Amino acid sequence: MNALWNVIKEQINSFYLIQRLAIYEIKSTNNNNYLGLAWELINPGIQLAIYWFVFGYAIRRGEPVVGVPFFHWLLAGMLIWFFVQPALLHGSKSIYTRIKMIAKMSFPTSAIPSYVMFSKLYPHFALLAIAIIIFQFSGSPVSIYYLQIPYFLGATIILVFAINLITSTLATIIRDVQMVVQAVLRMLIYVSPILWISFSLPDFVQTIMRLNPLYYLIEGYRAAFFYQTWYMVEQWEYTLYFWVLIFILLWLGSILHVKFRDQLIDYL
Repeated sequence: MNALWNVIKEQINSFYLIQRLAIYEIKSTNNNNYLGLAWELINPGIQLAIYWFVFGYAIRRGEPVVGVPFFHWLLAGMLIWFFVQPALLHGSKSIYTRIKMIAKMSFPTSAIPSYVMFSKLYPHFALLAIAIIIFQFSGSPVSIYYLQIPYFLGATIILVFAINLITSTLATIIRDVQMVVQAVLRMLIYVSPILWISFSLPDFVQTIMRLNPLYYLIEGYRAAFFYQTWYMVEQWEYTLYFWVLIFILLWLGSILHVKFRDQLIDYL
């Protein structure tokens, strides 16, 4: 527990610097592009259009999902994915690609995955605002159930950080871990309820899919936007499972990181 508490304190104490580095990361990534930061919205827009055409138009022929237009339903799920996918991909290699630079600063290594993750979070805020505007003027207006969105967003941030703490440490020691993360992410979009309807599957398949914590977050976003239910309360068993899993991941990640962080520079 000491390792977990130390990592949490490091995030709190370094929060201001984490935000500054996250903003620098966004600017430097898009510095050489003519459209600059606009690509943070253009790329997701292109992906969303392709997925809607293939899964919504070509396969489903525009049929709604439980009364929700497929585009809206897809957008709500993709919001989570557009944050989680790049945050996990870049977070897993964050330490071994940046530790030489950070080593010159008074900055804990556990905060490196944090600022990389936050650099992917700011575009999510913009996409979330755009989605809310679209929903507001196309039949899914803002309601009291939107109060769940900060909760699910916070849960997503903690999940991504916990996973990145593990993968970024392991990837510094064993580079193959980065390749594993890439392979898992290619598969994850198709085994999460993002592109297709999971509740049409047999119950045992749904139960297996619900072991994936992204399922909880995606369905939570959709419940807040469309279903007018308090998902985290009505699915309290699933909420309990999610937070137990989060605690285990954070605890293991903290122990792993604290144990090896003084040696990480030796693996470069």
